[in-house]
Order: sequence, then structure tokens, then C-alpha cells
Amino acid sequence: MQQRWPERLWIVRHGESAGNVARDAAQAARLPRIAITERDVDVPLSRLGERQSDALGRWFAAMRPEDRPEVMLTSPYLRARSTAERIHAGGGLPLDPADFVVDERLREKEFGVLDRLTRYGIAEEFPEQAEFRRILGKFYHRPPGGESWCDVILRLRSALDTISLHHGGRRVLIVGHQVVVLCLRYLLENLTEPEILAIDAAGDVANCAVTEYRFDPDAGPRGGLALHSYNFVAPLEEAGAPVTAEPDVSVAAR
Repeated sequence: MQQRWPERLWIVRHGESAGNVARDAAQAARLPRIAITERDVDVPLSRLGERQSDALGRWFAAMRPEDRPEVMLTSPYLRARSTAERIHAGGGLPLDPADFVVDERLREKEFGVLDRLTRYGIAEEFPEQAEFRRILGKFYHRPPGGESWCDVILRLRSALDTISLHHGGRRVLIVGHQVVVLCLRYLLENLTEPEILAIDAAGDVANCAVTEYRFDPDAGPRGGLALHSYNFVAPLEEAGAPVTAEPDVSVAAR
């Protein structure tokens, strides 16, 4: 019987972006809006984010060829796609262009009317949304025009089905966003709402941090993926690239 799951699965958050930097500045100044002119999909990496991505590419390149990722899937957002491209350039993976896949299901959580607002801006412009989020919780709250965590999970279920169908037994690298990393953990580990929110509350996913799963043949009747490491930042530390962990632009909407 063909193995359903990848042999190894790495999930990486993109490198530090210009949006992360602008968000920190706006929060520190208690401003209502984050000074970003691009669409969220077009926000680039910062110079530090480029260094982080390059460092991660060198880390993968240092692996034995039989241990490196064979397939790379990335969010279409520029900061994630650029991270994936720099990892590819630094590590020479994957060799076949067909195995470098841009998948819109891995995109950032959509914030709708709360996009580019700080927590101060949300309280000022959409106090009713702040109250809805307090009542419903961040897992279920969906801002107008945006998504809840459950909406992200729904599209990620589909993405995992595609990975199982086309990449069973292979070594797969996903480059995405903070909420994508957390929601994939929720799915792969069969977590509850309180469990995944506790992981989220413990600290942000670092930029270019690695979460790794390895196939365990004893996990269920057809095997499964077992968590090997989470929020692993040693590749950056070894390369001297500073570790950053700022939430993406609409932090208050997470």
C-alpha cells in the first residue's frame, strides 16, 4: 500500500517582512494604522528577512542529498514566495521546476476590514468587532470580508489532502505564515481549540523558524506524522542572522 503521508514535512514561516517592521513601529507609537502602501499579498521581505531566508537555505543545503526536501510548496504572498525562492537558491532544491509549487491555500489569514489596523485602530474604528472577538474568541471570530482561524483550517485540510495524494513518501517543505503554521499543527496533531490557542499564547512563531514532522509507521492503521521539532531557530543562530518573531500586519485580528 502506498504511503499516504510525506516521509518528512517541514513547515517554515516566511522571513521578517517590511510589514512586521512597520507594524512594530505603529504599535510602539500607538498609531491606529500601519504605514504599508502595498497590498498584503505584495509586502516584501526586509533586508533582515532576506538574510534569514538565505541562512535557512544554507542549512538545508548542508543536509545530505537524501535528506533534503524534494518538494517545495509556498504561499503566493511575496514575503513567503521570496523566502521560498531564497531557500531554493541557497540549497539547490528542488531540482525539478514542477516540484516548486505556489499554492493559494497556504496564503495568510485574510483580515478584511481590519487589515492594516493596530489594536488601537480596531478599538477606534470597529469597537463592535473588538467586542465580537472577545465574545467569540480568536478561533471563531471572522471580521467582515476576512477569515476566522476555522476558515484557514478548512482550506488547509484541502491542501493536506493534495499533499497526501501527490507527495506521499516524499520530503516536503511548506513556506507560509504564522497562522498557517499553527493551523497545520492543529490538523496534523488533532488538537483542540484550547490546545492550539495555548501554543499560540506561549509565543509567536519566529520568522524562518522550522517546524518538522516525520513519518511514524505506528501512528494509526496507515501511519501518520509525528512532531519532531517546533519553532526551531538554530539554523538562524548558527548563521548569525537575528531571530525575529513579530506577528504579521493585523496582529490584533489574530
